Amino acid sequence: MVSNSKFLVIGAAGSIGQAVTKELFKRNPQKLHVVDISENNLVELVRDIRSSFGYIDGDFRTFSLDIASPIYDAFIESDGDYDYVLNLSALKHVRSEKDPFSLMRMIEVNILNTLKTIRQSKEKGVKKYFCVSTDKAANPVNMMGASKRIMELFLMRESKDITISTARFANVAFSDGSLLHGFNQRIQKRQPIVAPNDIRRYFVTPQESGELCLMSCLLGRNKDIFFPKLSEELHLITFAEIAINYLKQLGYEPYICSSEEEARKFFQTNNQSLKTNNKNWPCYFTQSDTTGEKDFEEFFMDGEVLDLDRFENLGIVKSSLPYQEDKLNWFLSEVNGLIKNHQWSKADLLTFFNELLPAFDHKETGKYLDSKM
Repeated sequence: MVSNSKFLVIGAAGSIGQAVTKELFKRNPQKLHVVDISENNLVELVRDIRSSFGYIDGDFRTFSLDIASPIYDAFIESDGDYDYVLNLSALKHVRSEKDPFSLMRMIEVNILNTLKTIRQSKEKGVKKYFCVSTDKAANPVNMMGASKRIMELFLMRESKDITISTARFANVAFSDGSLLHGFNQRIQKRQPIVAPNDIRRYFVTPQESGELCLMSCLLGRNKDIFFPKLSEELHLITFAEIAINYLKQLGYEPYICSSEEEARKFFQTNNQSLKTNNKNWPCYFTQSDTTGEKDFEEFFMDGEVLDLDRFENLGIVKSSLPYQEDKLNWFLSEVNGLIKNHQWSKADLLTFFNELLPAFDHKETGKYLDSKM
């Protein structure tokens, strides 16, 4: 299927986007165009592909573009000849809801840009549109998850005119910006490891994330939401447990500190002993008290119809999310009105979210991750 098809990957230089691009590239597509706002990450993606897979006969090109811009629109109008469009762009961090401007940017990326690229795909006769969702869209407690849930509602509406599938999945291990990626940075910079000890998460490898998205795109039926079959007993793990395993794998012994200050000072006060091969590494584990943190993750909700038989390691939500056309149109009108007037508050946006998602249980504590190590 890949070798006979033409693909556009949006958000191709993020962790999931790179994984998807590599899965497509190694299957020799006729055409593979990849777009991302990050010029540097696109450069690394190309270096990675050339160093691992080499070259293909098909048309492979990268474009450093902002999909919200009119320049991207010109790019689509100049060609736009694709069988499949995969949208992997997203604002994925709960910390993006800390202020009204980052939050509106999240709405733009996760909802408005998705609708824009779906409309363009319809106009260009694209056969299939794939858009990545998140496990946090199931019973969301933060604005990020709620934005993806609202995106899913719009996907249901748009699927009347184009075949759409999506995927909800777990944290991608060591993806850019993730806490696990931060562990690598802390080791390189000789800084303490800090993590919550009460938050449990599922993890998949980058390659698994790419395979999951590709399976959903190529084999998913209209409105299907793919998810990995993971066992709560076998696969849920706390960040603190991961940190300990991670350090031991590197040959270090976790040294548990009682405060941020003690952890920060560890290397200052232990410089001499470190020179004599001290293998202790400072760790500070705390209970989570920041806005929007969910104690555990889930891939589906009560009332959703599941297909657990089609694939051995993947489940499918046979989605038929009910939506109200007038409310979706009202949401877009209100959001675009605020953007046009250059003025809005977080309370305004939360009101809009609650109108579309009456059961949205937003956990606001007044504390955000930017205020912590």
